[in-house]
Amino acid sequence: MPLSLIVNNYLGPVAPISTTPSGSRDWGQLPSQPVCKEEYKLSQQKNGFEHYPTIEEVDDWIDSLMDEAEVNSCTVEVLGRNSFSHHLGVHYASNEFRYVKFTPKQGTPFYGYWQPAWSQPAPLLIHVPGYGAEMSTHPDLVQQGYHVLHISPLGYTTPDGPNEALQVDGEWPVLPDTVSSGAKEGYRSWLLNCIQAINWAEELEGTVKGRLSFFGTSQGGGGALLLGSIFRDRGVRCVAADVPFLTNFPLAAGRGAYALTAPGFTKLQNPAAGWRSLGFIDTLSHVRRLTMPVLLTGGGEDLSTPADTIESLFERLPGTRSYTMLQNTGHRYTREFMHLASAWFRIYA
Repeated sequence: MPLSLIVNNYLGPVAPISTTPSGSRDWGQLPSQPVCKEEYKLSQQKNGFEHYPTIEEVDDWIDSLMDEAEVNSCTVEVLGRNSFSHHLGVHYASNEFRYVKFTPKQGTPFYGYWQPAWSQPAPLLIHVPGYGAEMSTHPDLVQQGYHVLHISPLGYTTPDGPNEALQVDGEWPVLPDTVSSGAKEGYRSWLLNCIQAINWAEELEGTVKGRLSFFGTSQGGGGALLLGSIFRDRGVRCVAADVPFLTNFPLAAGRGAYALTAPGFTKLQNPAAGWRSLGFIDTLSHVRRLTMPVLLTGGGEDLSTPADTIESLFERLPGTRSYTMLQNTGHRYTREFMHLASAWFRIYA
């Protein structure tokens, strides 16, 4: 079935894709409780930070990612297919927005969705997906004068829909793969794909150099923060992270979406190795690098990415920062975030 894109991020709960008995896709909530309680000791680990990598090791990890992106470049094909599903009868800006196929020298092909501003040159906004690997489009931001590139790393979602052959036990394996691989796979590969796609977009003739910003929801929020850290010295203007995942794993203690680490830990003899892996992709490990303006939101009823984890990041941010608590909101896309992010971009991007 062709993929219909999410307009303005108003889909609803961010979640791994599952299949209902009828075969339709279910975008329900992420887990709200730890799983495999007898085997899964994450919620009992109170000293995870002591196994985290040092500041220097995080910096070296980032440098190695950037170096790998230069060596493992992509061939890029802007596809003739545009955005919305004709099956649904939804159309927008025909022949303006395009899927982009990125094929690395090493690794799985992956896709982006390129939404160029009508007036160029223009600054660049990068959007990354939630854990459900959904694709999103943002014509509202394009109308405000930005190029928007949505990146779908690891080939999880294609123009024809999710590639469920890449799932493990019905879930995308990016987080457990990070835990079990020593941060050599999983989110390292996810971020590498993002860097490869960003390198392409930055070199386009109509892109303003040195005006790069990131945004996303849930995993996308955490990913936006990590990319802000990675591109800190390459023209990042700001980050907008909505209910960000990948934040303070020890404090999360296996609650909500953080239970998704469990399959990775069960593969390890020594849990300390898993904690070290998480340390490379915990936004708290990158906080000193997040010197650009950072917008955060949290949900008062969010059981997937608990607000206390987000607040612990906000307290440590060294630069211009904003945190909005949406008191009666659970884990989902919101209009409030899009308005907040739009204002943030007008000020800083």
